[in-house]
Amino acid sequence: MPTIMITGAAGFIGGHVAREAERRGGLSLRLMSHRRPPAGPATAGPDPATAGPGSGSGHGHGPGAVVPGHRTVRADLSDPGSLRGVCEGVDVLLHCASQIGGTPEANEAVNARGTAALMAEARRAGVSRVVYLSTASVYGRGAFRAARPEDLVRNPGSPTSGSRAHAEDAVLAAGGVVLRPHLVLGDGDRWVVPGLARILRALPGTVEGWAARTSVITAQDLARLLLGAGLAPAGDLTASVYHAAHPVPVTVRTLLGAVAAVAGPAADPAAEDLTAVRARELLAARGIAAQGLDMLTSDHWFDSDPVWRDLRCTPGPDFEAAFKELAEGYRHALLDI
Repeated sequence: MPTIMITGAAGFIGGHVAREAERRGGLSLRLMSHRRPPAGPATAGPDPATAGPGSGSGHGHGPGAVVPGHRTVRADLSDPGSLRGVCEGVDVLLHCASQIGGTPEANEAVNARGTAALMAEARRAGVSRVVYLSTASVYGRGAFRAARPEDLVRNPGSPTSGSRAHAEDAVLAAGGVVLRPHLVLGDGDRWVVPGLARILRALPGTVEGWAARTSVITAQDLARLLLGAGLAPAGDLTASVYHAAHPVPVTVRTLLGAVAAVAGPAADPAAEDLTAVRARELLAARGIAAQGLDMLTSDHWFDSDPVWRDLRCTPGPDFEAAFKELAEGYRHALLDI
């Protein structure tokens, strides 16, 4: 029975990974949490306007993981001393904890130095596989169309993204695997859909037709990929960095239409077709950061076929079918937005 340690097990993605591992069975789980035990209730995370796309792995925020009978470890990535011995007896480390938002110093302490310290512990303990949950936001701004990791250059535009790029470097230097999702949807999402709802409610119509395409994945599918990457035979993995998304991109018009349906009253999207410049002005007047708009007005479509192929894993339902299953939970979560 392999032993898997999941960092950020009380977070958005970490909680889903823990529950997916429990469903799979035959695994001994060690759940590492920072501020509270993995079975704790959901708490609100940072505003998506400052957290950025692809965030939400959580350094102690999320729906929690209900996985009775497994060991819980309390440790703090910003305190290297607390990590001593946490990897003893661990076969696979799924590193899902990150500092999202906050001060540059906090991001550096948790994401960069904390991950480096954790990798040192993993090497010392002889962990056979490390998988790190990163983010496509390490690429910074731009248009991405069927983009592959090997064809892109990282250009992070925020302290969070920059420190997560440093975390990637530590993981890759340790022989680990990196997964980069873009937009992650599902139970516990306090960033993506709430942020889109705020943008919708602040604008009196579409923005240049909302014609861009974007990559999305459900938290449940992402959890399957993270666990699969941790358990896959070494010979099956053809890369050290993968994009993690549903293979079929979604138009922003479709994405926002689904969000509008659960977010309650909003402006008639047919009322006006705004330029991006005008939309930024309107958002600024409402105190909403424009970086969320940038990812909605240019393609952010990342090629994820290799990860599904290498892991011999079948993607879950397409966006529209998956969002139908999530709609009621989002409708309830957005009541206070």
